[in-house]
Amino acid sequence: MTTVTGATDDLAAPRRRGAVVQSVGDSLVIARRNLIRMSRIPEMIIFGLIQPIMFVVLFSYVFGGSMQIGDSTSPAVYREFLMAGIFAQTVTFATAGAGAGIADDMHKGLIDRFRSLPMARGAVLTGRTLADLVQTTLTLVVLAIVALLVGWRIHEGIPKALAAFALLLLLGYAFSWIGALIGLSVRTPEAATSGGLIWLFPVTFISIAFVDSSNLTSWLQPIAEWNPFSATVQACRVLFGNPGVSTSDAWPMQHPVWASLLWSILIIVVFRTLSVRKYRSATA
Repeated sequence: MTTVTGATDDLAAPRRRGAVVQSVGDSLVIARRNLIRMSRIPEMIIFGLIQPIMFVVLFSYVFGGSMQIGDSTSPAVYREFLMAGIFAQTVTFATAGAGAGIADDMHKGLIDRFRSLPMARGAVLTGRTLADLVQTTLTLVVLAIVALLVGWRIHEGIPKALAAFALLLLLGYAFSWIGALIGLSVRTPEAATSGGLIWLFPVTFISIAFVDSSNLTSWLQPIAEWNPFSATVQACRVLFGNPGVSTSDAWPMQHPVWASLLWSILIIVVFRTLSVRKYRSATA
């Protein structure tokens, strides 16, 4: 009896390992498919690059001279303060693209075709979010170059700067799962785009991205300080060594790197679970 049980356990472990390997492989195949699709529609990439560049130029040169950061109203100081917020806004706005892409696949019946194949259930969504992560990385690289051209600088060294960019990409990946859930919950890509953007504006603007939280209305200050978006912005300012780091006593503002990590991981766990569950029911 012991021998039979031991043999069963030995067989179960390879099956579990095989399921994980299959899931990873299937996800990479779907990611490759989406990357090829993106490369064949270059205007998607071009428009994705233009929008954040416009934000950098507009905020830097239109509002730069009217913003006070600490005791300074220098446009150069505001540009350095601004960039962490623009970086974070850029990676989170990729949420709309993720949702629209999945909604488009649903609308065309591609998701149903994927379901007919012997592949892991979550691979379609994971592959899509990984492809969006690659596109977000490209956008972030171009945006960083533009930021350097307008006067933004790194003051804490390359390793800390890379850590900041890693936090940004993790936040973007986390928000792409919110976009995946939205894409599975609506009927058309247009609705997914609108649904993916409408909630992002209060999330990004009720934060410390563009102004210090002390300048907000008293009841908005705690909302901004506990906003997951704000935690990543604060962490980036600390790691980049940029001016305007919030001095709030709120825990996310005092421990922004840990807060950013915890928020992003929590969002991934929650919304990936909900997305996979929705995927199974929406295409059944």
